[in-house]
Amino acid sequence: MNNEKIIELREKILKGIALAVEKLIHTKQKSNGELVYSKDGKIVFVKANDLIK
Repeated sequence: MNNEKIIELREKILKGIALAVEKLIHTKQKSNGELVYSKDGKIVFVKANDLIK
């Protein structure tokens, strides 16, 4: 693969990940849910409603 194809593929993958996360947040908001992730080795709970911009 040449560099242009690699850059294009990387951009498409990142765009897809961003869309998937956005869809997950909207789904969790409908059910007043929480998202759970790890930050600095600690488990963090975040309300989906708090993530809206």
